[in-house]
Parts: sequence; C-alpha cells; structure tokens
Amino acid sequence: MNAQRGKLVSGGRLQVPAEFRRALGIDDGDTVIMEVKDGELHVRPYREVLRRVQDRLRRYVPEGVSLSDELIAERRAEAERE
Repeated sequence: MNAQRGKLVSGGRLQVPAEFRRALGIDDGDTVIMEVKDGELHVRPYREVLRRVQDRLRRYVPEGVSLSDELIAERRAEAERE
C-alpha cells in the first residue's frame, strides 16, 4: 500500500484515509493501539493486538485446560474457606 497524506484536525484527531481503515479492518469508534517507534506512529487494531497476546500465551497453557475455569474454581474454594 502506498503512503498517503493524512491530516490532524481539531482536538489532535488524526484523519486516517478510508483505504487504510479498510486495510486494517477498523471503523468509526473501534479501539486501536498506538505507539511511537523510532519517530514513527504505529496504529494497530486492538483486536489484533489482543489476538497476538493470546497466541503467545497459549503455548504456556496445556491442551484441554481452561484457565478461566481454574480461576473460577479457585475463587469459589477461597470464598468457601472464608
């Protein structure tokens, strides 16, 4: 994809060209993650960042294990002890 000009508008909002929004799969109101690296602004859809984190953590969870089920069971056991 070729570089395109954008524009800062009132309130520091950045207008992102429609072609870029379509390529990223983002719409008005979607949450994005922004960071500055080496003087450049990087914008990524939040759902993509979340998916990457989940993929990285998945290798530490044994097959067939539900961490949320384990957490709920621990909380219930703790509540019973109180």
